[in-house]
Amino acid sequence: MAQLRQEADPAEAGLDGKALGRLDRYFARHVDEGRLPGYLVAVARGGRVAHLTTYGHRDLAAGLPVETDTLWRIYSMTKPVTAVAVLLLVEEGRLSLDDPLDRYLPAFANPRVYESGSGADVRTRPAAGPILIRHLLTHTAGLTFAFYHQHPVDALYREAGLGSSVPPGADLAETMDVYARLPLQFEPGTQWNYSVASNVLGRVIEVVSGQPLDVFFAERIFRPLGMTDTGFHITPEQGARLAELYGETEDGGIEPIPGLPVRGRPRFLSGSGGLVSTAGDYHRFTDMLRRGGESAGVRLLEPDTLALMTRNQLPDDAVLRSFGAPAHQERGNDGLGFGFNVSVVVDPSRTLSPSRLGTYGWTGVATTAFWVDPGHDLTVQFMTQVRPKKLKLFPELRRLVYETLAD
Repeated sequence: MAQLRQEADPAEAGLDGKALGRLDRYFARHVDEGRLPGYLVAVARGGRVAHLTTYGHRDLAAGLPVETDTLWRIYSMTKPVTAVAVLLLVEEGRLSLDDPLDRYLPAFANPRVYESGSGADVRTRPAAGPILIRHLLTHTAGLTFAFYHQHPVDALYREAGLGSSVPPGADLAETMDVYARLPLQFEPGTQWNYSVASNVLGRVIEVVSGQPLDVFFAERIFRPLGMTDTGFHITPEQGARLAELYGETEDGGIEPIPGLPVRGRPRFLSGSGGLVSTAGDYHRFTDMLRRGGESAGVRLLEPDTLALMTRNQLPDDAVLRSFGAPAHQERGNDGLGFGFNVSVVVDPSRTLSPSRLGTYGWTGVATTAFWVDPGHDLTVQFMTQVRPKKLKLFPELRRLVYETLAD
């Protein structure tokens, strides 16, 4: 078990003690006032954890506290893991970023692009070119999510039974056939829309490697890095450490809601959001990113590959807010680009909260987050389990963390 622990004195790591107190008090107040069940925050410099706080409960009804080995549904923080898995295959020459998707998943041959209309009256045209692997890594393939209500293609996803991104009871291969029958929102490689693309990548990994996605992740990423608590399901022995999932109520409180089923291996292995992990395990993953593909004497990727992953890859070096996708129309996102399944700060002056050029990271729908700031040699994790409606913690998290930097 990769138990997270404090390894460095905050002052020696260049962190201000008073500012760390403000950070802890801010989130403790959210717990005390009933907006969060509990949380874990970890701040590391040079890969060594210099501030680690747990507060509140992982299960309110049972009175179980958040602990450093608590298991969290990390949802979309799965996506950077999927990107690393793809890049492992790229480095081995078994896959290329510019390979057409239909080379591995023939159902995606001859994609069609939305032109006009809605519902049964949708009109499409042949796409000018194929979906490439790099389009999936950057969410520029033209795919979408059913829970958006912004575009006629979103509605087609709902009509196809993709409300939770997967048809009920389907596995990865069966789900790909459903995705492939639907039109793209735009020409591949021309725009950005956060989507089911990482699920498609999960199936590509299976086809290229000849292994189920959970086996590939375990053998090629988790075991080499010592991530013994990370996977698509938990064992009975791990069950007591799993945090309950809560949803934000209309009045700003929280209530228990069903979470991603993880007590038993799921039929659908989601490369988009299926993983459970601990802060200790995910710290090992982010430290590998911070160190350019290597951690604890184990090299997964070459430094140039990691640099490519964490560089803005959007068309014409654009920023997220220049696209109409609902996931990133918030004020402040005009300073963020996007790499391979991570956001990248391209203009710190235009971000909502303090950031350094080249900082990268991602979040999960249950209010989990990580980022790596190479300029400050800073790595941050925040874990809780609340699906928000209005709650927005991440700008304050960033502001409070950066106020702790005394150097």
